[in-house]
Amino acid sequence: MPEEKTPVDELFTINFKKNGGKFLYCEDKDEALELLSSILDENHWKDKPLLTLDKNMALFCANAGYETTHKTQGSGVFFTSCEHLIALNGSILVSDSQFGENKLPDLPELIIVFAKTSQMLETIQDGLKQIKKNYPKQIPGNITAIKNFKKENEGQKDFLTYGSCNKDVYLILLEDL
Repeated sequence: MPEEKTPVDELFTINFKKNGGKFLYCEDKDEALELLSSILDENHWKDKPLLTLDKNMALFCANAGYETTHKTQGSGVFFTSCEHLIALNGSILVSDSQFGENKLPDLPELIIVFAKTSQMLETIQDGLKQIKKNYPKQIPGNITAIKNFKKENEGQKDFLTYGSCNKDVYLILLEDL
């Protein structure tokens, strides 16, 4: 009998947590805002502006009463969306639509990603195909799959650690299907 295939959402959750990410699920935007507030409280960043380079996330924060900034200097928290969530390796696919011209090391130590269940895909190839569909006129640059959010490999810097980040990464996942 063939082995039963693990559902994409379950596979993503398993791999994301294995990579060191912190996963939070919510059913509506009010619950998402409560989770955001809890994360900021837990990390003592409640009174600091949130770095948001994505216009939709800046609007989301402003509507909730959070102060935002576009300057990476002095920011303690980066709040962003993503292109897709990749189940096969538990990574977060991002582009310059979220990061602008910044590289991962330039961003704050605490990263909070807001995503929807409809953004989950099985492979990076699926994610790249979907990006191509979502941006038919001009594909965004700086497309990167970030993963391995553990602080253990800080001393290890080689080509195998590319796409790794030594940051605390939270994912607030909103059910939209």
